[in-house]
Amino acid sequence: MVRITEQLIRKKSEHNELIIGTLEELSLHQEDIERIEHIGHWCRELKILLLQSNLIPRLENLNRLKKLEYLNVAINNIERIENLEALEALQKLDLTLNFIGELTSVESLRANYNLRELFLTGNPCTDYPGYREYVIIALPQLAHLDGKEITRSDRLLAAKQLPALRERIVQLEALHKIERDEQRVRVQQSIEEQEASVRDLPDDDERRATTFWQQKSEHCPETRIQMAKFSRRAKGQAAAGGKNLDQPDERKRTRRLFAECGRPYSLNEPRVNFEFRDEPDRFELDLHVYKYLDTSLVEVDAQPNYVRVTIKGKVFQLALKQDIQTDRSTCQRSQTTGHMLIVMPKLNPERIVAPAEEKRPSQVNQSQASGGGLKGPVDIRSICGGSSQTKQPRINEDEVPDLI
Repeated sequence: MVRITEQLIRKKSEHNELIIGTLEELSLHQEDIERIEHIGHWCRELKILLLQSNLIPRLENLNRLKKLEYLNVAINNIERIENLEALEALQKLDLTLNFIGELTSVESLRANYNLRELFLTGNPCTDYPGYREYVIIALPQLAHLDGKEITRSDRLLAAKQLPALRERIVQLEALHKIERDEQRVRVQQSIEEQEASVRDLPDDDERRATTFWQQKSEHCPETRIQMAKFSRRAKGQAAAGGKNLDQPDERKRTRRLFAECGRPYSLNEPRVNFEFRDEPDRFELDLHVYKYLDTSLVEVDAQPNYVRVTIKGKVFQLALKQDIQTDRSTCQRSQTTGHMLIVMPKLNPERIVAPAEEKRPSQVNQSQASGGGLKGPVDIRSICGGSSQTKQPRINEDEVPDLI
């Protein structure tokens, strides 16, 4: 039996910094809980309580939740609506897919004057003739039933059928109780016969589970409890064995940052984009860190032959070809894009040799002839023309015709 403990509630209150006294929303779904307890004493400020997909057979111990507005107990083993009169602020109640056959128990919700939405889909009582009309008359404060709006005409039509309607529903409830008692005895006998048939087998648990999942079963609370029991047993065997028998053994890959000789590896566990530039005097690493990631979750470590950046526990490491000056390395992050720039000066930077400017032959000859300076007249006609160009013949002005 799974109990509601303080540790379980604190685990589900991470969004409230593990404080349960001021908790306003609590989700305990799919925990195989079999009883509602302690919540009313520990979490009196609750406004939303989610208990769907458990094994709860009865509504109880909720009378202290005066601020509760939404209660979800869908897919449980509840057979009767009760003990909710003290929930003054209750506005929405979800009882989908339970085993409520006593439809007249909805009358206990008349004191919940703020109740506006009620869900009873999937319960045996919804198959009764006149089910919707009876609930509409029994709970005049409702605005929606099973997700469908209740109109004024619906209330008028239901009011005309009320006298004969309640008598018929009480008879159907009595028949349902008789069938439920017979079903309870029949299912219990089936479970006992099944356990006796596999009790002496060496592979008891495996054979019992196989037989249970392959046989036909009735839809009832006892079957749900058995299903939860076998599911927990299968999970426990998988946890004890360290693996699932239906799946191959998958070993977790171990992280290796260095080779056996001590050489650092390059790896990118966070799968972030980056740009690496090898300048003559430095290395530049532009790491595209996530824009909205807090800087406190990023750690940078620059060593002589590698740089390592840890992002939320995942390692980005880059091996360097040359040693760097770790004490002069810098790291900056953009407030706009979130990118991180790491500049690492090289320990032995490369020498940059500027190329010598080539002089034109004409300038060399002229400087040699002049002895390094400009002396005498300059022939301006040879400035634009080259030695390879042919000299244009002079034009004879006598051959040019007169203008008309």
